[in-house]
Amino acid sequence: MTTATKAYIGLGSNLNHPVRQVGRALGWLEAHPRIERLRSSRITITNAMGPPQPDYANAVAEIATHMSPIRLLRLLQRLEVAAGRRRLARWGARTLDLDLLVFGDRTLAHPDLVLPHPRLHEREFVLEPLAALAPALRHPRLDQTVSDLLVAVRS
Repeated sequence: MTTATKAYIGLGSNLNHPVRQVGRALGWLEAHPRIERLRSSRITITNAMGPPQPDYANAVAEIATHMSPIRLLRLLQRLEVAAGRRRLARWGARTLDLDLLVFGDRTLAHPDLVLPHPRLHEREFVLEPLAALAPALRHPRLDQTVSDLLVAVRS
């Protein structure tokens, strides 16, 4: 049997009890038979980006899976829909947002998925919980640690 790939998922919500939405999504990931939820960061509240809207509850989950990145993406999209997500506006308010941030050391440029997440290195609200879980994790394209990226985005 092959070794499972370690992946990192960003979780966010700013509608319908955001902390509860993120917690419920973590539970769904943990219960899925093809995912082993290894760890998750604490949930933090951050200011929303984009149009005026409520603050976000954010966290990052570290998982291991034998699924392909595309199959994992499809699962994350189904979980978003199950939580009531409707894609009405870019960067708009949402019940649940699940982003595949990093999938092992893979890089991918697929029409539906870019790995690592193309804005990972620009987002403090993702880098902070990711650094809490894996400070020495290296960005597969930039070859910098998550800790170094966090320092750079804060300066």
